[in-house]
Amino acid sequence: MAAASISVVGAAPSAADRTVTPLGQVIPAPVSVDAHGTPYRITTDTRIRVDDSREVRKVGEYLADILRPSTGYRLPVAPSAHGGGGIQLRLGAKELGAEGYRLDSGRSGITITAAAPAGLFHGVQTLRQLLPASVEKDSTQPGPWLVAGGTIEDSPRYAYRGAMLDVARHFFTVDQVKRFIDEVALYKVNKLHLHLSDDQGWRIAIDSWPQLATYGGSTQVGGGQGGYYTKAQYKEIVRYATSRHLEVIPEIDMPGHTNAALASYAELNCDGVAPPLYTGIGVGFSSLCVSKDVTYDFADDVIRELAAITPGKYIHIGGDEAHSTPHADFQAFMDRVQPIVAKYGKTVIGWHQLAGASPAPGALVQYWGLDGTNPAEKEQVAAAARNGTGLILSPADRAYLDMKYNKGTPLGLTWAGYVEVQRAYDWDPGNYLAGVPGSAVKGVEAPLWSETLVTSANLDYMAFPRLPGAAELGWSPASTHDWDTYKVRLAAQAPRWDALGIDYYRSAQVPWSTE
Repeated sequence: MAAASISVVGAAPSAADRTVTPLGQVIPAPVSVDAHGTPYRITTDTRIRVDDSREVRKVGEYLADILRPSTGYRLPVAPSAHGGGGIQLRLGAKELGAEGYRLDSGRSGITITAAAPAGLFHGVQTLRQLLPASVEKDSTQPGPWLVAGGTIEDSPRYAYRGAMLDVARHFFTVDQVKRFIDEVALYKVNKLHLHLSDDQGWRIAIDSWPQLATYGGSTQVGGGQGGYYTKAQYKEIVRYATSRHLEVIPEIDMPGHTNAALASYAELNCDGVAPPLYTGIGVGFSSLCVSKDVTYDFADDVIRELAAITPGKYIHIGGDEAHSTPHADFQAFMDRVQPIVAKYGKTVIGWHQLAGASPAPGALVQYWGLDGTNPAEKEQVAAAARNGTGLILSPADRAYLDMKYNKGTPLGLTWAGYVEVQRAYDWDPGNYLAGVPGSAVKGVEAPLWSETLVTSANLDYMAFPRLPGAAELGWSPASTHDWDTYKVRLAAQAPRWDALGIDYYRSAQVPWSTE
């Protein structure tokens, strides 16, 4: 990855140009920004011109759907062969990789070039941020719609840039999940990890074990009505995420965090007695019965049915906080379950406790420990990394979006400490864990657990403004990571969140506009 560079070339801007968002004032920070020339103005005559490709046309229509309500312009999407100028989306620039893009802007138009549709989509997110925040509104706004002149060349530091949504502690509807997808896509997140099962609820229909959803999914934290996704609804979420170039990674947490399953089927318990449904927030008390063959019939059925409706590469099998599973049993369980994932054509992801067993070849381990986690536990993870296991970094006292910002935060938990905005941003995934080769770090994920979160507004308040920082850590070169410049770019996002109806925490660490 080339080092980031920002250069500004050209004469002093005109009065009109001074209202233009600077080319580098986006999140995540681009690899290279060369600001020069005259801004492009979107007008009633603007066309969106696309390569003759169904996938490229979809990106063009997505862009048009964003721009039309606020500009009031028709913005027809037409093949590039029908003319030049306007906004052009082109395939090419293979040197930028599967998700990279180049954005060229000048008086005559804007061209976004990428090797693949995902890169064009990410380039469109950059274009959105270069336009006035009012472009996000669903009613006609006055404009003008100017985009600064120059060139951005950009590609991600890591291929895995994730956000996790816990739908098990509190259930969130398909529409709520879609809203979350749209919010994280703006910041070039490309993985949606869905935590689909826990002690408090089972959220995906499994035909061969129907009571998992109908009974195990009937409640949630606090005792309210729960819910679950039918297979058709899950497929709808997957299709929507795919349209935003996110891969859905489903998680079935095992062998602990399984009370909803144990309550649904007595035979999964060692004593053959189903416990009551659970609506608290304690952890570590439940375990599948490792010695029973039916446990692996259950795991096989669940993974088989989930793999069949999940086009992505991964299935997450949990593995955290299995405090009531003896270590030898935990090892035996993982030795039997990981091959099931491979049998159905998927790759294992597990929480970092999997490093204490024997991670399967190709498996990824997701680290969720703290800065102060026991060094021996960290070394276990580092040793797995040195032996070829890839890492996803989600340190709880940095990346967990459900931690309170400070003692006055009305939502969230504090077991990992307070996580203010600067703390969430000020760390480098490339050297966070001692003894881990840089090549073993595959990316970053920001988990949003929902013990205290019930509404979309709750999700927004805890995710923003921290989630964009996690996205930048995953995308941008380490050379761009600087809190003092980042906080200014972050503050500039607030009017966009206002336009999108995103609630957010107004941290005193960020220089928000007082206008």
